[in-house]
Amino acid sequence: MTDLFFLADSKMVGGYLPHIMLGGYMLLLVWLCYYGYRKGKSTEEDYYLAGRSQGLLVSSLTIMATMFSSAALLGIPGTVYRDGLAFLPFAMNLTVGGLGIYFLGTRMHKLGRARGYVTPADLVGDYYGGTSIRILVVGTGVLYVLPYVIMQIKAGGYLAERLFPHAPPLTLLGKEFDMFDTGVWVLSLLTMAYVLIGGMRSVAWTDVIQGLLLLTGMLVAGLATVIYFQGKGGYFNAVSTLPREALTMPGATGKWNPWMMFSICTIVALGAVIQPGQWMRFYAARSVKTLRQCSMVFAFVLPTCFIFGIMLVAIGARVEFPPTWKAPTEELEKANPWEPNGEYAAGEQVRLEGNLFQAIHAFGADKSFDEKNWVPVQKLYPHEALGPSPSDGDKAVIVMTQLTVPEVFGSGLGTIIVTIILVAVLAASMSTADSNLHALSAVLTRDVFDRFVHPNASEREKTWFGRAVIIVATILAVALVEFSNETSGFNPLKLITQLMLLALSFCSQLLPVAIDLLFINRGTRGGAVAGLTTGIAVVLLLNFYPDYSFGVTSVLHLCAVGVLANALVFTVVSRFTSKVPPERIEEFRKIMRN
Repeated sequence: MTDLFFLADSKMVGGYLPHIMLGGYMLLLVWLCYYGYRKGKSTEEDYYLAGRSQGLLVSSLTIMATMFSSAALLGIPGTVYRDGLAFLPFAMNLTVGGLGIYFLGTRMHKLGRARGYVTPADLVGDYYGGTSIRILVVGTGVLYVLPYVIMQIKAGGYLAERLFPHAPPLTLLGKEFDMFDTGVWVLSLLTMAYVLIGGMRSVAWTDVIQGLLLLTGMLVAGLATVIYFQGKGGYFNAVSTLPREALTMPGATGKWNPWMMFSICTIVALGAVIQPGQWMRFYAARSVKTLRQCSMVFAFVLPTCFIFGIMLVAIGARVEFPPTWKAPTEELEKANPWEPNGEYAAGEQVRLEGNLFQAIHAFGADKSFDEKNWVPVQKLYPHEALGPSPSDGDKAVIVMTQLTVPEVFGSGLGTIIVTIILVAVLAASMSTADSNLHALSAVLTRDVFDRFVHPNASEREKTWFGRAVIIVATILAVALVEFSNETSGFNPLKLITQLMLLALSFCSQLLPVAIDLLFINRGTRGGAVAGLTTGIAVVLLLNFYPDYSFGVTSVLHLCAVGVLANALVFTVVSRFTSKVPPERIEEFRKIMRN
Protein backbone atom coordinates (compact mmCIF):
# COMPACT_ATOMS: atom_id res chain seq x y z
CA MET A 1 0.00 0.00 0.00
CA THR A 2 1.23 3.45 -0.83
CA ASP A 3 2.33 5.34 2.28
CA LEU A 4 -0.14 8.14 2.74
CA PHE A 5 1.84 9.85 5.46
CA PHE A 6 3.55 12.63 3.62
CA LEU A 7 6.73 12.89 5.66
CA ALA A 8 7.59 9.32 4.75
CA ASP A 9 8.76 10.37 1.32
CA SER A 10 11.00 13.44 1.06
CA LYS A 11 10.72 13.53 -2.75
CA MET A 12 7.00 13.87 -2.45
CA VAL A 13 7.22 16.92 -0.25
CA GLY A 14 10.26 18.77 -1.40
CA GLY A 15 12.98 17.70 0.95
CA TYR A 16 13.08 18.78 4.53
CA LEU A 17 10.65 21.71 4.35
CA PRO A 18 8.10 20.08 6.68
CA HIS A 19 10.84 19.26 9.17
CA ILE A 20 12.04 22.87 9.07
CA MET A 21 8.51 24.20 9.60
CA LEU A 22 7.98 21.88 12.55
CA GLY A 23 11.31 22.94 14.03
CA GLY A 24 10.41 26.61 13.51
CA TYR A 25 7.11 26.10 15.32
CA MET A 26 8.90 24.60 18.30
CA LEU A 27 11.43 27.46 18.37
CA LEU A 28 8.51 29.91 18.41
CA LEU A 29 7.12 28.15 21.47
CA VAL A 30 10.53 28.43 23.17
CA TRP A 31 10.61 32.18 22.44
CA LEU A 32 7.11 32.61 23.88
CA CYS A 33 8.32 30.77 26.95
CA TYR A 34 11.11 33.34 27.34
CA TYR A 35 8.64 36.17 26.71
CA GLY A 36 6.36 34.94 29.46
CA TYR A 37 9.27 34.67 31.86
CA ARG A 38 10.49 38.21 31.13
CA LYS A 39 7.02 39.74 31.51
CA GLY A 40 6.08 37.82 34.63
CA LYS A 41 6.41 38.72 38.28
CA SER A 42 7.45 36.47 41.14
CA THR A 43 3.98 36.21 42.65
CA GLU A 44 1.55 33.33 42.87
CA GLU A 45 -1.28 35.33 41.30
CA ASP A 46 0.84 36.52 38.38
CA TYR A 47 2.27 33.05 37.70
CA TYR A 48 -1.16 31.42 37.62
CA LEU A 49 -3.40 34.25 36.33
CA ALA A 50 -1.07 36.58 34.39
CA GLY A 51 -2.07 39.51 36.56
CA ARG A 52 -5.77 39.11 35.63
CA SER A 53 -5.08 41.19 32.51
CA GLN A 54 -5.87 38.96 29.50
CA GLY A 55 -7.73 40.77 26.71
CA LEU A 56 -10.20 39.55 24.10
CA LEU A 57 -7.73 37.96 21.65
CA VAL A 58 -5.73 36.08 24.26
CA SER A 59 -8.74 35.04 26.35
CA SER A 60 -10.74 33.82 23.34
CA LEU A 61 -7.96 31.77 21.83
CA THR A 62 -6.65 30.30 25.08
CA ILE A 63 -10.18 29.20 26.04
CA MET A 64 -10.66 27.70 22.54
CA ALA A 65 -7.28 25.98 22.51
CA THR A 66 -7.86 24.52 25.97
CA MET A 67 -11.20 23.15 24.82
CA PHE A 68 -9.88 21.66 21.55
CA SER A 69 -7.72 18.76 22.62
CA SER A 70 -6.29 15.90 20.55
CA ALA A 71 -9.69 14.26 20.87
CA ALA A 72 -11.20 17.12 18.86
CA LEU A 73 -8.96 16.49 15.84
CA LEU A 74 -8.43 12.74 16.17
CA GLY A 75 -10.96 10.95 18.38
CA ILE A 76 -14.07 12.96 17.43
CA PRO A 77 -13.36 12.86 13.65
CA GLY A 78 -12.86 9.13 14.12
CA THR A 79 -16.31 8.95 15.69
CA VAL A 80 -17.79 10.90 12.75
CA TYR A 81 -15.98 8.58 10.32
CA ARG A 82 -17.51 5.52 11.99
CA ASP A 83 -21.01 6.82 12.65
CA GLY A 84 -21.57 9.50 10.03
CA LEU A 85 -24.01 12.38 10.42
CA ALA A 86 -25.34 11.09 13.76
CA PHE A 87 -22.59 13.11 15.45
CA LEU A 88 -23.51 16.40 13.74
CA PRO A 89 -25.55 17.67 16.76
CA PHE A 90 -22.23 17.73 18.64
CA ALA A 91 -21.83 21.25 17.23
CA MET A 92 -24.46 22.36 19.76
CA ASN A 93 -22.05 21.25 22.48
CA LEU A 94 -19.83 24.19 21.54
CA THR A 95 -22.68 26.70 21.44
CA VAL A 96 -23.88 25.58 24.87
CA GLY A 97 -20.28 25.90 26.07
CA GLY A 98 -20.28 29.51 24.88
CA LEU A 99 -23.47 30.17 26.84
CA GLY A 100 -21.80 28.60 29.86
CA ILE A 101 -18.95 31.11 29.57
CA TYR A 102 -21.48 33.96 29.33
CA PHE A 103 -23.57 33.01 32.36
CA LEU A 104 -21.19 30.99 34.58
CA GLY A 105 -17.80 32.37 33.59
CA THR A 106 -18.69 36.04 34.04
CA ARG A 107 -19.96 35.47 37.58
CA MET A 108 -16.88 33.42 38.45
CA HIS A 109 -14.78 36.29 37.15
CA LYS A 110 -16.54 38.87 39.34
CA LEU A 111 -16.14 36.78 42.47
CA GLY A 112 -12.54 35.86 41.64
CA ARG A 113 -11.45 39.46 41.11
CA ALA A 114 -13.31 40.79 44.15
CA ARG A 115 -12.07 38.12 46.57
CA GLY A 116 -8.70 37.19 45.07
CA TYR A 117 -9.52 33.62 44.04
CA VAL A 118 -7.03 31.62 41.99
CA THR A 119 -8.51 28.11 41.86
CA PRO A 120 -12.02 26.57 41.81
CA ALA A 121 -11.58 25.39 45.42
CA ASP A 122 -10.94 28.99 46.51
CA LEU A 123 -14.45 29.96 45.42
CA VAL A 124 -16.32 26.80 46.44
CA GLY A 125 -14.50 26.48 49.78
CA ASP A 126 -15.00 30.15 50.64
CA TYR A 127 -18.73 30.04 49.94
CA TYR A 128 -19.67 26.79 51.69
CA GLY A 129 -16.91 26.85 54.30
CA GLY A 130 -14.96 23.93 55.72
CA THR A 131 -12.08 21.75 54.67
CA SER A 132 -13.99 18.74 53.35
CA ILE A 133 -15.57 20.52 50.39
CA ARG A 134 -12.25 22.12 49.46
CA ILE A 135 -10.49 18.73 49.48
CA LEU A 136 -13.26 17.22 47.34
CA VAL A 137 -12.98 20.01 44.78
CA VAL A 138 -9.20 19.52 44.67
CA GLY A 139 -9.64 15.76 44.23
CA THR A 140 -12.16 16.35 41.43
CA GLY A 141 -9.68 18.61 39.66
CA VAL A 142 -6.88 16.05 39.95
CA LEU A 143 -9.15 13.26 38.63
CA TYR A 144 -9.88 15.45 35.62
CA VAL A 145 -6.39 16.73 34.87
CA LEU A 146 -4.34 13.53 34.94
CA PRO A 147 -6.39 11.54 32.34
CA TYR A 148 -6.46 14.62 30.11
CA VAL A 149 -2.68 15.13 30.24
CA ILE A 150 -2.08 11.43 29.59
CA MET A 151 -4.43 11.60 26.61
CA GLN A 152 -2.49 14.49 25.04
CA ILE A 153 0.86 12.80 25.57
CA LYS A 154 -0.45 9.62 23.93
CA ALA A 155 -1.59 11.67 20.97
CA GLY A 156 1.85 13.30 20.71
CA GLY A 157 3.50 9.91 20.47
CA TYR A 158 0.98 8.76 17.91
CA LEU A 159 1.52 11.85 15.73
CA ALA A 160 5.30 11.43 15.77
CA GLU A 161 4.81 7.81 14.74
CA ARG A 162 2.65 8.89 11.78
CA LEU A 163 4.77 11.89 10.78
CA PHE A 164 8.05 9.97 10.71
CA PRO A 165 7.09 6.33 10.06
CA HIS A 166 10.46 5.31 8.63
CA ALA A 167 12.72 7.17 11.05
CA PRO A 168 15.22 4.88 12.79
CA PRO A 169 15.04 4.49 16.57
CA LEU A 170 17.10 6.87 18.68
CA THR A 171 19.58 5.42 21.15
CA LEU A 172 20.14 7.32 24.39
CA LEU A 173 21.85 6.03 27.52
CA GLY A 174 21.76 2.51 26.14
CA LYS A 175 18.00 2.54 25.50
CA GLU A 176 16.29 2.63 22.14
CA PHE A 177 13.46 5.10 21.59
CA ASP A 178 11.13 4.56 18.65
CA MET A 179 9.18 7.47 17.18
CA PHE A 180 6.25 6.96 19.54
CA ASP A 181 8.61 7.24 22.51
CA THR A 182 10.42 10.20 20.96
CA GLY A 183 7.14 12.04 20.30
CA VAL A 184 5.97 11.42 23.85
CA TRP A 185 9.19 12.81 25.37
CA VAL A 186 9.58 15.78 23.02
CA LEU A 187 5.98 16.96 23.44
CA SER A 188 6.11 16.42 27.20
CA LEU A 189 9.44 18.17 27.79
CA LEU A 190 8.66 21.12 25.53
CA THR A 191 5.23 21.64 27.07
CA MET A 192 6.65 21.26 30.56
CA ALA A 193 9.39 23.78 29.82
CA TYR A 194 7.23 26.71 28.76
CA VAL A 195 4.62 26.08 31.48
CA LEU A 196 7.39 25.74 34.06
CA ILE A 197 9.20 28.92 33.14
CA GLY A 198 6.60 31.35 31.90
CA GLY A 199 3.43 30.42 33.79
CA MET A 200 0.06 31.64 32.53
CA ARG A 201 1.59 34.22 30.16
CA SER A 202 3.57 31.57 28.28
CA VAL A 203 0.62 29.19 28.27
CA ALA A 204 -1.81 31.85 27.04
CA TRP A 205 0.39 33.18 24.24
CA THR A 206 1.32 29.71 23.01
CA ASP A 207 -2.40 28.97 23.05
CA VAL A 208 -2.93 32.02 20.81
CA ILE A 209 -0.57 30.57 18.20
CA GLN A 210 -1.97 27.09 18.62
CA GLY A 211 -5.56 28.36 18.51
CA LEU A 212 -4.96 30.18 15.23
CA LEU A 213 -3.38 27.03 13.80
CA LEU A 214 -6.37 24.97 14.91
CA LEU A 215 -8.98 27.28 13.40
CA THR A 216 -7.08 27.77 10.15
CA GLY A 217 -6.20 24.10 9.81
CA MET A 218 -9.78 22.92 10.29
CA LEU A 219 -11.28 25.34 7.75
CA VAL A 220 -8.57 24.79 5.11
CA ALA A 221 -8.89 21.02 5.45
CA GLY A 222 -12.67 21.31 5.01
CA LEU A 223 -12.27 23.55 1.95
CA ALA A 224 -9.77 21.16 0.36
CA THR A 225 -12.15 18.24 0.91
CA VAL A 226 -15.06 20.00 -0.83
CA ILE A 227 -12.87 21.04 -3.77
CA TYR A 228 -11.51 17.51 -4.03
CA PHE A 229 -15.06 16.25 -4.60
CA GLN A 230 -15.58 18.83 -7.39
CA GLY A 231 -17.29 21.45 -5.29
CA LYS A 232 -20.38 21.64 -3.10
CA GLY A 233 -22.62 19.74 -5.49
CA GLY A 234 -20.12 16.94 -6.01
CA TYR A 235 -19.50 16.66 -2.27
CA PHE A 236 -23.18 16.30 -1.36
CA ASN A 237 -23.75 13.88 -4.24
CA ALA A 238 -20.92 11.74 -2.88
CA VAL A 239 -22.30 11.90 0.66
CA SER A 240 -25.76 10.87 -0.57
CA THR A 241 -24.31 7.53 -1.67
CA LEU A 242 -23.44 6.58 1.91
CA PRO A 243 -25.51 3.81 3.53
CA ARG A 244 -28.55 4.90 5.51
CA GLU A 245 -26.88 4.07 8.83
CA ALA A 246 -24.28 6.77 8.18
CA LEU A 247 -26.90 9.45 7.44
CA THR A 248 -29.27 8.92 10.37
CA MET A 249 -29.27 8.56 14.14
CA PRO A 250 -28.15 6.58 16.08
CA GLY A 251 -25.35 6.02 13.55
CA ALA A 252 -23.59 2.89 12.36
CA THR A 253 -22.60 1.69 15.83
CA GLY A 254 -25.97 2.55 17.32
CA LYS A 255 -24.53 4.60 20.14
CA TRP A 256 -25.59 8.16 19.35
CA ASN A 257 -29.27 8.19 20.10
CA PRO A 258 -30.99 11.58 20.67
CA TRP A 259 -30.84 11.34 24.47
CA MET A 260 -27.14 10.48 24.40
CA MET A 261 -26.42 13.49 22.18
CA PHE A 262 -28.63 15.71 24.36
CA SER A 263 -26.64 14.83 27.48
CA ILE A 264 -23.34 15.43 25.66
CA CYS A 265 -24.54 18.75 24.25
CA THR A 266 -25.73 20.06 27.61
CA ILE A 267 -24.18 18.56 30.73
CA VAL A 268 -20.89 17.51 29.11
CA ALA A 269 -20.64 20.92 27.42
CA LEU A 270 -21.13 22.82 30.68
CA GLY A 271 -18.78 20.41 32.43
CA ALA A 272 -16.05 21.21 29.90
CA VAL A 273 -16.54 24.92 30.60
CA ILE A 274 -15.90 24.54 34.32
CA GLN A 275 -12.83 22.34 34.11
CA PRO A 276 -10.06 23.76 36.35
CA GLY A 277 -8.03 25.26 33.48
CA GLN A 278 -11.06 27.11 32.06
CA TRP A 279 -12.19 28.25 35.51
CA MET A 280 -8.80 29.92 35.99
CA ARG A 281 -9.07 31.57 32.58
CA PHE A 282 -12.28 33.21 33.71
CA TYR A 283 -10.40 34.63 36.68
CA ALA A 284 -7.57 35.81 34.40
CA ALA A 285 -9.75 37.77 31.95
CA ARG A 286 -9.39 41.54 31.97
CA SER A 287 -13.10 42.25 32.49
CA VAL A 288 -16.63 40.90 32.36
CA LYS A 289 -17.01 42.54 28.96
CA THR A 290 -14.01 40.57 27.69
CA LEU A 291 -15.56 37.28 28.79
CA ARG A 292 -18.93 38.11 27.25
CA GLN A 293 -17.23 38.83 23.95
CA CYS A 294 -15.27 35.59 24.31
CA SER A 295 -18.48 33.66 24.83
CA MET A 296 -19.95 34.96 21.58
CA VAL A 297 -16.78 34.07 19.66
CA PHE A 298 -16.76 30.62 21.27
CA ALA A 299 -20.46 29.97 20.59
CA PHE A 300 -20.28 30.77 16.87
CA VAL A 301 -16.70 30.36 15.65
CA LEU A 302 -16.01 26.90 17.05
CA PRO A 303 -19.25 25.30 15.78
CA THR A 304 -18.51 26.80 12.36
CA CYS A 305 -15.04 25.27 12.37
CA PHE A 306 -16.43 21.94 13.56
CA ILE A 307 -19.14 21.74 10.89
CA PHE A 308 -17.14 23.14 7.97
CA GLY A 309 -13.89 21.56 9.04
CA ILE A 310 -14.02 18.35 11.06
CA MET A 311 -17.44 17.17 9.84
CA LEU A 312 -16.73 17.82 6.15
CA VAL A 313 -13.34 16.09 6.28
CA ALA A 314 -14.46 13.09 8.35
CA ILE A 315 -17.60 12.48 6.25
CA GLY A 316 -15.49 12.87 3.12
CA ALA A 317 -13.10 10.26 4.51
CA ARG A 318 -16.02 7.88 5.02
CA VAL A 319 -16.93 8.31 1.35
CA GLU A 320 -13.36 7.96 0.08
CA PHE A 321 -12.29 5.20 2.50
CA PRO A 322 -15.52 3.36 3.40
CA PRO A 323 -15.42 1.14 6.49
CA THR A 324 -16.77 -2.39 6.34
CA TRP A 325 -18.53 -4.76 8.70
CA LYS A 326 -16.38 -7.79 9.44
CA ALA A 327 -16.55 -10.69 11.81
CA PRO A 328 -13.81 -10.27 14.44
CA THR A 329 -11.73 -13.29 15.23
CA GLU A 330 -9.12 -13.20 17.98
CA GLU A 331 -9.82 -9.54 18.65
CA LEU A 332 -13.28 -10.36 20.00
CA GLU A 333 -11.74 -12.36 22.81
CA LYS A 334 -9.26 -9.60 23.69
CA ALA A 335 -11.51 -6.58 23.17
CA ASN A 336 -12.77 -4.40 25.97
CA PRO A 337 -16.56 -4.42 25.46
CA TRP A 338 -16.67 -0.83 26.72
CA GLU A 339 -14.11 0.64 24.35
CA PRO A 340 -14.64 4.19 22.99
CA ASN A 341 -16.24 2.96 19.78
CA GLY A 342 -19.04 1.47 21.78
CA GLU A 343 -19.65 -1.34 19.30
CA TYR A 344 -19.77 -3.97 22.03
CA ALA A 345 -21.15 -1.82 24.82
CA ALA A 346 -24.86 -2.09 24.08
CA GLY A 347 -24.58 -5.76 23.20
CA GLU A 348 -22.84 -6.55 26.48
CA GLN A 349 -25.47 -4.67 28.44
CA VAL A 350 -28.20 -6.56 26.64
CA ARG A 351 -26.57 -9.91 27.38
CA LEU A 352 -26.66 -9.11 31.06
CA GLU A 353 -30.20 -7.77 30.97
CA GLY A 354 -31.56 -10.41 28.62
CA ASN A 355 -33.24 -8.13 26.11
CA LEU A 356 -32.61 -9.07 22.49
CA PHE A 357 -34.85 -6.28 21.20
CA GLN A 358 -32.50 -3.65 22.65
CA ALA A 359 -29.55 -5.36 20.96
CA ILE A 360 -31.25 -5.24 17.57
CA HIS A 361 -32.24 -1.62 18.12
CA ALA A 362 -28.73 -0.63 19.22
CA PHE A 363 -26.93 -2.19 16.29
CA GLY A 364 -29.47 -2.13 13.52
CA ALA A 365 -31.72 -4.93 12.38
CA ASP A 366 -29.31 -5.82 9.59
CA LYS A 367 -26.54 -6.74 12.04
CA SER A 368 -26.13 -10.38 12.95
CA PHE A 369 -25.79 -11.67 16.51
CA ASP A 370 -24.52 -14.71 18.26
CA GLU A 371 -27.69 -15.33 20.30
CA LYS A 372 -25.99 -17.88 22.52
CA ASN A 373 -23.38 -15.43 23.78
CA TRP A 374 -25.51 -12.32 23.19
CA VAL A 375 -22.75 -10.33 21.50
CA PRO A 376 -22.57 -8.93 17.98
CA VAL A 377 -20.63 -11.12 15.56
CA GLN A 378 -19.78 -8.22 13.27
CA LYS A 379 -17.70 -5.14 13.90
CA LEU A 380 -17.08 -1.96 11.92
CA TYR A 381 -13.52 -1.89 10.55
CA PRO A 382 -11.96 1.12 8.81
CA HIS A 383 -10.64 1.06 5.26
CA GLU A 384 -7.19 -0.51 4.92
CA ALA A 385 -5.74 2.92 4.07
CA LEU A 386 -6.39 3.95 7.66
CA GLY A 387 -5.19 0.77 9.35
CA PRO A 388 -6.19 -2.73 10.45
CA SER A 389 -7.62 -1.90 13.88
CA PRO A 390 -11.20 -0.63 14.48
CA SER A 391 -9.71 2.33 16.36
CA ASP A 392 -7.69 3.37 13.28
CA GLY A 393 -10.73 5.34 12.14
CA ASP A 394 -9.22 8.09 14.32
CA LYS A 395 -6.69 8.65 11.54
CA ALA A 396 -9.44 9.83 9.18
CA VAL A 397 -8.59 13.55 9.28
CA ILE A 398 -4.87 12.99 8.81
CA VAL A 399 -5.21 10.57 5.93
CA MET A 400 -7.91 12.60 4.17
CA THR A 401 -5.94 15.83 4.53
CA GLN A 402 -2.81 14.28 3.11
CA LEU A 403 -4.83 13.03 0.15
CA THR A 404 -6.85 16.14 -0.68
CA VAL A 405 -4.62 19.13 0.08
CA PRO A 406 -1.73 18.29 -2.33
CA GLU A 407 -4.34 17.35 -4.96
CA VAL A 408 -6.11 20.71 -4.61
CA PHE A 409 -3.25 23.13 -3.94
CA GLY A 410 -0.35 21.41 -5.71
CA SER A 411 2.64 19.66 -4.22
CA GLY A 412 4.58 22.79 -3.16
CA LEU A 413 1.87 24.86 -1.47
CA GLY A 414 0.10 21.66 -0.50
CA THR A 415 3.15 20.50 1.44
CA ILE A 416 3.17 23.70 3.45
CA ILE A 417 -0.57 23.54 4.14
CA VAL A 418 -0.50 19.87 5.13
CA THR A 419 2.38 20.59 7.48
CA ILE A 420 0.43 23.44 9.06
CA ILE A 421 -2.62 21.22 9.51
CA LEU A 422 -0.60 18.41 11.06
CA VAL A 423 1.15 20.90 13.33
CA ALA A 424 -2.37 22.07 14.27
CA VAL A 425 -3.14 18.53 15.42
CA LEU A 426 0.05 18.61 17.49
CA ALA A 427 -0.98 22.06 18.78
CA ALA A 428 -4.31 20.62 19.93
CA SER A 429 -2.43 18.20 22.17
CA MET A 430 0.02 20.75 23.50
CA SER A 431 -2.52 23.51 24.14
CA THR A 432 -4.64 21.22 26.29
CA ALA A 433 -1.69 19.57 28.04
CA ASP A 434 -0.14 22.93 29.00
CA SER A 435 -3.35 24.38 30.45
CA ASN A 436 -4.02 21.27 32.50
CA LEU A 437 -0.47 20.99 33.83
CA HIS A 438 -0.68 24.65 34.77
CA ALA A 439 -4.07 24.13 36.46
CA LEU A 440 -2.84 21.08 38.38
CA SER A 441 0.12 23.09 39.64
CA ALA A 442 -2.19 25.88 40.83
CA VAL A 443 -4.60 23.50 42.55
CA LEU A 444 -1.95 21.56 44.48
CA THR A 445 0.03 24.70 45.37
CA ARG A 446 -2.85 26.93 46.38
CA ASP A 447 -5.20 24.38 47.94
CA VAL A 448 -2.81 21.85 49.44
CA PHE A 449 0.71 23.27 49.94
CA ASP A 450 -0.35 26.82 50.80
CA ARG A 451 -3.26 25.81 53.02
CA PHE A 452 -2.16 22.62 54.76
CA VAL A 453 1.59 22.06 54.30
CA HIS A 454 3.24 25.49 54.53
CA PRO A 455 0.68 28.25 55.21
CA ASN A 456 3.39 30.87 55.75
CA ALA A 457 5.30 30.13 52.55
CA SER A 458 6.77 33.04 50.63
CA GLU A 459 5.67 33.86 47.09
CA ARG A 460 8.94 32.42 45.80
CA GLU A 461 8.43 29.15 47.72
CA LYS A 462 4.89 28.82 46.34
CA THR A 463 5.93 29.30 42.73
CA TRP A 464 8.81 26.88 43.07
CA PHE A 465 6.55 24.26 44.64
CA GLY A 466 4.17 24.77 41.72
CA ARG A 467 7.01 24.20 39.28
CA ALA A 468 7.97 21.00 41.12
CA VAL A 469 4.38 19.78 40.70
CA ILE A 470 4.60 20.35 36.94
CA ILE A 471 7.83 18.33 36.72
CA VAL A 472 6.50 15.42 38.80
CA ALA A 473 3.13 15.35 36.99
CA THR A 474 4.83 15.32 33.58
CA ILE A 475 7.18 12.49 34.53
CA LEU A 476 4.28 10.49 36.02
CA ALA A 477 2.13 10.98 32.92
CA VAL A 478 4.97 9.96 30.59
CA ALA A 479 5.72 6.91 32.72
CA LEU A 480 2.06 5.80 32.58
CA VAL A 481 1.92 6.32 28.81
CA GLU A 482 5.13 4.36 28.25
CA PHE A 483 3.99 1.57 30.55
CA SER A 484 0.62 1.22 28.86
CA ASN A 485 2.28 1.26 25.43
CA GLU A 486 4.69 -1.53 26.36
CA THR A 487 2.17 -3.73 28.15
CA SER A 488 -0.82 -3.31 25.87
CA GLY A 489 -1.31 -4.63 22.40
CA PHE A 490 -3.80 -1.88 21.58
CA ASN A 491 -3.24 1.12 19.36
CA PRO A 492 -1.89 4.05 21.45
CA LEU A 493 -4.81 6.14 20.23
CA LYS A 494 -7.44 3.65 21.33
CA LEU A 495 -8.34 5.35 24.63
CA ILE A 496 -8.22 9.01 23.57
CA THR A 497 -11.96 9.60 23.39
CA GLN A 498 -12.61 7.40 26.44
CA LEU A 499 -10.07 9.30 28.55
CA MET A 500 -11.50 12.63 27.42
CA LEU A 501 -15.07 11.71 28.31
CA LEU A 502 -14.06 10.09 31.62
CA ALA A 503 -12.12 13.22 32.62
CA LEU A 504 -15.09 15.42 31.69
CA SER A 505 -17.35 13.13 33.72
CA PHE A 506 -15.28 13.96 36.79
CA CYS A 507 -15.01 17.73 36.39
CA SER A 508 -18.72 17.97 35.49
CA GLN A 509 -19.51 16.97 39.06
CA LEU A 510 -18.73 20.57 40.03
CA LEU A 511 -21.72 21.72 37.96
CA PRO A 512 -24.46 21.43 40.66
CA VAL A 513 -22.27 23.23 43.18
CA ALA A 514 -21.38 26.00 40.71
CA ILE A 515 -25.01 26.57 39.67
CA ASP A 516 -26.10 26.71 43.29
CA LEU A 517 -23.53 29.22 44.55
CA LEU A 518 -23.76 31.39 41.42
CA PHE A 519 -27.56 31.45 41.01
CA ILE A 520 -29.72 29.53 43.50
CA ASN A 521 -28.00 29.87 46.92
CA ARG A 522 -30.03 27.13 48.61
CA GLY A 523 -27.41 24.43 48.94
CA THR A 524 -25.42 23.62 52.04
CA ARG A 525 -21.92 22.41 52.75
CA GLY A 526 -23.27 19.01 53.77
CA GLY A 527 -25.29 18.80 50.57
CA ALA A 528 -22.32 19.85 48.43
CA VAL A 529 -20.05 17.24 50.06
CA ALA A 530 -22.66 14.49 49.73
CA GLY A 531 -23.48 15.41 46.13
CA LEU A 532 -19.87 15.58 44.97
CA THR A 533 -19.03 12.30 46.71
CA THR A 534 -22.04 10.60 45.11
CA GLY A 535 -21.29 11.95 41.63
CA ILE A 536 -17.64 10.88 41.71
CA ALA A 537 -18.58 7.46 43.12
CA VAL A 538 -21.20 6.90 40.39
CA VAL A 539 -18.72 7.83 37.63
CA LEU A 540 -16.06 5.50 39.04
CA LEU A 541 -18.51 2.65 39.63
CA LEU A 542 -20.18 2.77 36.23
CA ASN A 543 -16.91 3.27 34.38
CA PHE A 544 -15.30 0.17 35.86
CA TYR A 545 -18.50 -1.85 36.46
CA PRO A 546 -20.91 -0.74 33.69
CA ASP A 547 -23.11 -3.76 34.31
CA TYR A 548 -24.61 -1.92 37.27
CA SER A 549 -25.99 0.88 35.09
CA PHE A 550 -28.91 -1.37 34.04
CA GLY A 551 -28.80 0.09 30.55
CA VAL A 552 -28.87 3.76 31.59
CA THR A 553 -25.44 4.50 30.10
CA SER A 554 -26.62 3.21 26.72
CA VAL A 555 -29.16 6.06 26.72
CA LEU A 556 -27.38 8.87 28.60
CA HIS A 557 -23.71 9.68 28.74
CA LEU A 558 -21.93 8.63 31.95
CA CYS A 559 -21.24 12.27 32.74
CA ALA A 560 -24.97 13.08 32.78
CA VAL A 561 -25.77 10.07 34.99
CA GLY A 562 -23.16 11.20 37.54
CA VAL A 563 -24.36 14.82 37.53
CA LEU A 564 -28.03 13.82 37.91
CA ALA A 565 -27.21 11.57 40.87
CA ASN A 566 -25.04 14.35 42.31
CA ALA A 567 -27.78 16.98 41.95
CA LEU A 568 -30.43 14.72 43.51
CA VAL A 569 -28.33 13.92 46.59
CA PHE A 570 -27.18 17.55 46.84
CA THR A 571 -30.79 18.79 46.88
CA VAL A 572 -32.07 16.22 49.39
CA VAL A 573 -29.20 16.51 51.87
CA SER A 574 -29.28 20.33 51.70
CA ARG A 575 -32.83 20.26 53.09
CA PHE A 576 -31.64 18.66 56.33
CA THR A 577 -28.23 20.26 56.96
CA SER A 578 -26.99 23.64 58.19
CA LYS A 579 -27.51 26.50 55.76
CA VAL A 580 -24.87 28.89 54.44
CA PRO A 581 -24.96 32.06 56.60
CA PRO A 582 -27.34 34.64 55.03
CA GLU A 583 -24.75 37.41 55.28
CA ARG A 584 -22.30 35.37 53.16
CA ILE A 585 -24.99 34.73 50.55
CA GLU A 586 -25.83 38.44 50.41
CA GLU A 587 -22.14 39.37 50.12
CA PHE A 588 -21.73 37.04 47.12
CA ARG A 589 -24.95 38.26 45.50
CA LYS A 590 -23.87 41.88 45.87
CA ILE A 591 -20.57 41.18 44.09
CA MET A 592 -22.33 39.39 41.24
CA ARG A 593 -24.89 42.20 40.83
CA ASN A 594 -22.18 44.81 40.30
